[in-house]
Amino acid sequence: MEKNKPSILNAWCMYDWANSVHALVIVSAIFPIYFSNTAVNAQGGPDVEFLGLTVNNSALFSFAVSFAFLFIAVVNPILGAIADFSGQKKRFMQFFVYLGALSCLGLYFFDREHLTIGILAFTLSLIGWSGSIVFYNAYLPEIATENRFDKLSARGFTMGYVGSVLLLIFNLTMLIKPEWYGGIDSGTACRISFVTVAVWWIGFAQIPFYYLPNGTPSNEARTGGWIWNGFRELKKVLAELNHLPITKRFLVSFFFYNMGVQTVMYIGTLFGSNELHLPDNALIVTILLLQILAIVGAYFAAVLSGKWGNTKTIALILFIWIGVCVSGYFVYTELEFYGLAAMIGFVMGGVQSLSRSTYAKLLPENTPDTASYFSFYDACDKFSTFLGTTIFGIITQLSGMRNSLLFLAFIFVLGLLILRRIPSQKIYRTPLSGT
Repeated sequence: MEKNKPSILNAWCMYDWANSVHALVIVSAIFPIYFSNTAVNAQGGPDVEFLGLTVNNSALFSFAVSFAFLFIAVVNPILGAIADFSGQKKRFMQFFVYLGALSCLGLYFFDREHLTIGILAFTLSLIGWSGSIVFYNAYLPEIATENRFDKLSARGFTMGYVGSVLLLIFNLTMLIKPEWYGGIDSGTACRISFVTVAVWWIGFAQIPFYYLPNGTPSNEARTGGWIWNGFRELKKVLAELNHLPITKRFLVSFFFYNMGVQTVMYIGTLFGSNELHLPDNALIVTILLLQILAIVGAYFAAVLSGKWGNTKTIALILFIWIGVCVSGYFVYTELEFYGLAAMIGFVMGGVQSLSRSTYAKLLPENTPDTASYFSFYDACDKFSTFLGTTIFGIITQLSGMRNSLLFLAFIFVLGLLILRRIPSQKIYRTPLSGT
């Protein structure tokens, strides 16, 4: 297909605009606060009954994230291979979008008496959101030339940050000015905000669904159905990865440092709420600040990578992440939390956008198996998120959140040490026989 076509590039970026409202409103801002206030026992304490077990609500939130990402990490490599063979990449993306958005609608019915509904809907929304991302990311090397990967990836994340902030501001008006909406209570305002996420996500996703290509079925003559040939496709890509040592090394590094990034993003709001007991308004303002700084960070990382190379830029960002985790251990005041959030915001956008574009540069040139390759990237993303949030939840359950932050600092160090063994040329190209 023709690369660098403006209408397709713009449509691709629009999916970041469409789906990022889930990451902000559901994962980071309103839902975690609503969850903390709703998932409580009869005395108002954080220990709740779930499936016959007594669990700290912060740990339960963390375990729900862990389960969703473990599930996606297991199934997406298979689905990615099937999508490559069948040429149905967009259909798979659509399925996960509708699953995630409809699950956000289900969160409307989550209250103190229906904890199971809330956990189930939240988990399914994460599965839908994360499942769609692998097929979305797989379009990047198909629609753009390599010299545009970094800036296009940063542009997508930036549009996501802007769009999600706009919807969050609208949702905040229901909480701050309930009289504008007939005097609704804060709980109803939160539940309506979950519905707005579903409508926004499905509505704006129609733009990339219209413009992005469906994909081309494999022209290899094979017997059997899509599932069987999907496993064959997966086996082929695994064999190719064995001849791509730099790509494999980057995936290992990404696995470790992404474990820290995603855990901070999913648990950070709960740290401010449960550990520092900050008011809800302060937390939401902090999250808005974080999103704005992430826009600056994403573009700054793209510019810096053009001068230093990708891995050197990511290494600098990881140094800052290590400082964030160590500093978080000593944070006790609202002002200190704001400073920490500002640091997180600046490095959050950069590490996400640059990781995606760096991996795209490490793929074999003109490979037709982009969904399969990105399914391994996504598997590293989801397995690391599963492991990070699980360990964070266990440490929190046993000894509190602050000790969990030291664990995150350690895994950032591991990711940095592995990353330093990867060359940082501005433009990567890894042939199948690469070294």
